[in-house]
Amino acid sequence: MLDGLLELKKKWLRFALLGGSAILTGLTLVFPAVDFLEWLTLIPACLFLFRFASDEGVRLRTLYGYGCFFFYCYYLTVFHWFLNLYPLEFVDGMSKLGALAVVLVAWLGLSLLQTLFGGLLFVLCGILFRGRLARRYSMARPFLLALLWAVYEWTQTLGWWGVPWGRLPLGQSKYLVGLQTASLFGPYLVTFLLVAVNACAAWALISLLRKERVVTKLACLSMAVMLLAQYGVGTLLWFLPKEEGEKLTVAVVQGNISSHEKWNSSSTERTMEVYENYTREAAEAGAKIVVWPETAFPYNVTKRNSLGKFVSALAKDTGVTILVGGFSEAEYGDYNAILCFLPDGTLSETVYAKRRLVPFGEFVPFRPLIDVLIPPLADLVLSGNIIAEGEEPNVFFLEEGGVGSLICFDSIYEELTRESVLSGAEVIALSTNDSWFTDSAALSMHNAQAQLRAIESGRYIARSANTGISTVISDRGEVLASLEPLVDGVLVEEVELREEHTFYTRIGNLFVYLAAIFLAFLVGEELLRTRTKRKKEKELK
Repeated sequence: MLDGLLELKKKWLRFALLGGSAILTGLTLVFPAVDFLEWLTLIPACLFLFRFASDEGVRLRTLYGYGCFFFYCYYLTVFHWFLNLYPLEFVDGMSKLGALAVVLVAWLGLSLLQTLFGGLLFVLCGILFRGRLARRYSMARPFLLALLWAVYEWTQTLGWWGVPWGRLPLGQSKYLVGLQTASLFGPYLVTFLLVAVNACAAWALISLLRKERVVTKLACLSMAVMLLAQYGVGTLLWFLPKEEGEKLTVAVVQGNISSHEKWNSSSTERTMEVYENYTREAAEAGAKIVVWPETAFPYNVTKRNSLGKFVSALAKDTGVTILVGGFSEAEYGDYNAILCFLPDGTLSETVYAKRRLVPFGEFVPFRPLIDVLIPPLADLVLSGNIIAEGEEPNVFFLEEGGVGSLICFDSIYEELTRESVLSGAEVIALSTNDSWFTDSAALSMHNAQAQLRAIESGRYIARSANTGISTVISDRGEVLASLEPLVDGVLVEEVELREEHTFYTRIGNLFVYLAAIFLAFLVGEELLRTRTKRKKEKELK
């Protein structure tokens, strides 16, 4: 039995172990109802790593191959919703064959791009598990793996090629009590605990089969302590009394006007009618601020053109502040922006510009190459103009309080929300266009990102989506109200303005920075030791 479980002599068994673990873990993000399984699904992958990453007879490049297989299975599961984009009806002139090619390239290609970096995690495990610390203290391995995974997820936020859509904490969006620990050290502490619990369970199983009772007990004790930290501390934070903030009634409008419709100029009149009706309804219900979705009008909105005059008159007539998604002129091209029309009808000088643009949605990396190899992929950028990237949080300081903005892709990067809070945001207005996702699992996955941002920042979030799902989220990540996908409507909810900062807002990603420095030191030390050892061996020859 020991040989069968630990040696994994047959290759098919190794791949079954890795593939099954990856797919099951990915499914916990796709189906929140089974999120509790995330505390178990990585055990098979951990068993594999403890067996092969520790074996100096296994080459690092072999480990990289196994790592790529694991992460490709994982990301194919997490990004499966790309298939729902077919037949790309929002792209004019796109043939069914072209749409199929684009969808497959997007699904397989983005998964592969994330995989190429993810595979390095297995390589680093190989280096660290064979290092001095792991050899001296066997129980260090589960925690080294957990630190590596946390740092890996953080690296996904650093460039356009990194998309932190599949981070593990999102799999806990139905278990909000435990997720409260993100307000202390951010999402990476949650990642660390999830992986460490799985890894300790695997290590306990290995030590049990080896009849190492002390190690088994230590691994089980570590699991208990970490679960207590996640849910015990989370419970304390959940019930910890907070000073009640000033109440503010906000509304989010969901016009249910898809990308295919709104980019057609003939639908502008209908768009205006829908958003006017729901804004008036929100004003009658007592809303002070009304949030419209990303690019509700996919055109430049200024105080002088017809769209700007329309919103200005509506704001003045209803006496509410309207946050409108549209385009705003930049030095080079246009910003994908949120513009603020005040209750007196004036347009605020403050403009929020989207800070993280969507690859192939708002810009095309390596455009000359893409134009030659996959021309339809470049056609996904619907705007004819260059979209410029915003750089500042640009909080709207209104009579009611500071309103920070996020647009769509911004919400999956925790630092952007933190910057808004540090700049004075007391509530967050999130405008997004998720109509590309139709009614797929991507909608709930994207909303789960907003829930995590709310917990980290300690801020209520009013989330308006073109076709859903639109939500109002509390500072504890609770969805207070929501609109189902592919329907139109308006949510009017009371939120609290918050001035205090969470511990995470104060320290940022200090936890992951320290983890990265610690791991870099260990990897550097081990590489230097290996190099010195090989040099001496050559001299002896």
